[in-house]
Amino acid sequence: MAGEAARTEEPDVRRPDPPAPPHRRRAPARTLALLGALLLLLAAALLSLAVGSRSLPVPVVWDALLHDDGSTAASVVWDVRVPRTLAGVAAGAALGVAGALIQALTRNPLADPGLLGINAGAATGAVCAISVFGLTSLWASVWFALLGAVVAGLLVYSLAAGGRGGATPERLALGGAVIAAVFTGAGQTLMLLDAQALDQLRFWSVGSLARADEETLTMLTPFVAVGLVVALTLVRPLNALALGDDAARALGARLTRTRFLGLLAVTLLCGAATAAVGPLVFVGLAVPHIARLIVGADQRWTLPLSTLLAPALLLLADVLGRIAVRPDELDAGVVTAVVGAPVFIALVRHRRVVAA
Repeated sequence: MAGEAARTEEPDVRRPDPPAPPHRRRAPARTLALLGALLLLLAAALLSLAVGSRSLPVPVVWDALLHDDGSTAASVVWDVRVPRTLAGVAAGAALGVAGALIQALTRNPLADPGLLGINAGAATGAVCAISVFGLTSLWASVWFALLGAVVAGLLVYSLAAGGRGGATPERLALGGAVIAAVFTGAGQTLMLLDAQALDQLRFWSVGSLARADEETLTMLTPFVAVGLVVALTLVRPLNALALGDDAARALGARLTRTRFLGLLAVTLLCGAATAAVGPLVFVGLAVPHIARLIVGADQRWTLPLSTLLAPALLLLADVLGRIAVRPDELDAGVVTAVVGAPVFIALVRHRRVVAA
């Protein structure tokens, strides 16, 4: 009885609820980051439609988008700037996600789409189209460049997958360096032997959105769409892979499948973007660092944020190139190199962004 009385006299003190897990506490902030990146992309796209050698007021651009009345403004918007802007969105998203994938697959925060030889393969393919087969059209160069990127990706994976352990991050990086050197040497040799190929590729090799048209966009979009879908299906295995091979196996990740699909996605994304607009430096290297700085290393947030940030930054670089030396233009590849280098140096000096 005394024990029961003592129990009944105890105050009714409820235990406080356990704190929410860290990822749940950060989810609203990460969602806001995605919304902010989306707004930045929309603003960059609007600037890309309005700014050029002949700038148009935003209301005029908006009216031309809603009502194609055949006016000069509508023709400029629909025939020139809409394909250029959409190509920038597709190519930027492809390069941003490709960079994040490569850094996750190789566990190397300084990796970029050129590390696996994809850019070199695309450039050599475009050189072969002109120098070997005599095909000078942009359409032929794009398809040969994409073929060269696919061949380079397959060779890198074949080299990395041979022997014990399969395609480890170290073997992927070393295989990519070897294939990049081989393709770069072959492409430069062909250009030195053929002056026409050198002249044709001089503009493309810098990286520019200026020549993007409806044909380029038609070629680019399907490959980028497939590559993005494949990449987004790998977010959980990539998170496990960041813990190391042994821990990833213990968590049930299929390493060979993850690395093969990751390399396939990189080949499709980087190959198509490079084939369409040329090798754009620092986009695939710096954007994943910015994304990880904002939302952390969780690939479920890093990949979507890279998908939005990279095209926004590429479009802003393209707009800056249009107004920097009016009435001429600076290629987007030049702007990303000049602006991206100091930004990337500042990023890598920050402790939180050097860990992939």
